[in-house]
Amino acid sequence: MVRYLKILVNASLVFALAFIVAPPSLAQESKRLVYVVPVEGMIDLGLVPFIQRVLNEASSKNAAAVILDINTFGGRVDAAVQIRDALLNSKVPTIAFINKRAISAGALISLASEKIAIGNGGTIGAAAPVQMSQAGEAAKPVTEKTVSYVSKEFRSTAEARGRPALLAQAMVDADVSIPNVIQKGKLLTLTSEEAVRLKIADVQANTINEVLTAFGITNAELVVQSVNWAENVVRFLTHPIVSSLLISLAMIGILIEIRTPGFGFPGAIGITSLSLFLWGHWIAQLAGWEELLIAAFGVALLVIEFVVIPGFGIVGILGLIAVATGLAMSMVGAGNAPEFITMTIIRVMLSLGVAIVVTLVLMRLSPRLSIGRRLVLDTKLSTGTGYESAPPSDHRLLGKVGKVSTPLHPAGIADFDGERVDVISEGEAIDVDSIIKVVKVDGNRVVVRRHQTPN
Repeated sequence: MVRYLKILVNASLVFALAFIVAPPSLAQESKRLVYVVPVEGMIDLGLVPFIQRVLNEASSKNAAAVILDINTFGGRVDAAVQIRDALLNSKVPTIAFINKRAISAGALISLASEKIAIGNGGTIGAAAPVQMSQAGEAAKPVTEKTVSYVSKEFRSTAEARGRPALLAQAMVDADVSIPNVIQKGKLLTLTSEEAVRLKIADVQANTINEVLTAFGITNAELVVQSVNWAENVVRFLTHPIVSSLLISLAMIGILIEIRTPGFGFPGAIGITSLSLFLWGHWIAQLAGWEELLIAAFGVALLVIEFVVIPGFGIVGILGLIAVATGLAMSMVGAGNAPEFITMTIIRVMLSLGVAIVVTLVLMRLSPRLSIGRRLVLDTKLSTGTGYESAPPSDHRLLGKVGKVSTPLHPAGIADFDGERVDVISEGEAIDVDSIIKVVKVDGNRVVVRRHQTPN
């Protein structure tokens, strides 16, 4: 009896030890994370930080793969180039699932992925860059220089992923011909069967699960990603119309603030608008320190022009040019056509022009508005209340001609018919014994100008 009891105890211990060390029937392998990123609609600058964020998160979680669920007709070249760079540098395996179509910029993103799966009826290609026109107008072709750049981006991307480089180049450049594939003068667009046969795509699949099976990813836990609020804000702020509006609001606020004492509502609006513009383009990786410094330098020149130097001259013009340059540089990126850059500069200059005109109108109308009366002193100081702009004795000097007694730099003393008077020039240095004429009496200032006597 004792012997049977020992055998039972030993068997139980062995069974328990085997269960702890290797319980094949109950132990389950931990699921592997697979991130799914929708790439739909227009490819814009707001998509860049979204995809970069997902790639960083997937890398930190040691994910099995990141799947780009692509269905797009394309978008901005500069946005596609930034996404392409992020995919090529990704530490996580990336898969492009062309779920219907990957046209233009979508094709570049697909080619930059490590693997490509394409669904039935899917297409990839037709990536010739074009210049967007006004609403209702057809897109216009770009220069040969731009076509050459974009085609080389496609070619180098295909080479980096071991895909047929000439096929990728033919998607952009109509001058590329490939026997039995595409003739000269046509852009290459491939169907799902053609893409797989020509080795642009790796497999044909119609669902995410089929994609996972095709590439041997089992026991996967899908993590579907979506654009967060901050990335949506970036997409909104970098929209061309919103960007132009922010530029106008920023300059209107800053210019009004410069012309009024203290710091108030216009300045807050101006600084907020400029900050939103620069922040959005900074997140979109367009604006850098160079653009910020150039724009800030331009604003500083405008402050000097309006506060220190009377009138509007070369300093103000240089300030406007610097501001326009900094803001325009913040709106263009790699791969943009020269035509797009020109249009961007024109849009920025128009926004600045609108800001200047609106500022002048508001400053002129402000004394009549309730908010303007808080900023501008509109009380008259008349002679009837004991105020006078200049002594009566000074008014008689208006138009008189005299001689400089001490150098005017720009203030000094001049002689008018034996009477010594303190005068000031219009900014010009005038030597002793020069003939001058009084051109204005402003308060207690007698303003003179060099007078040319007739021969």
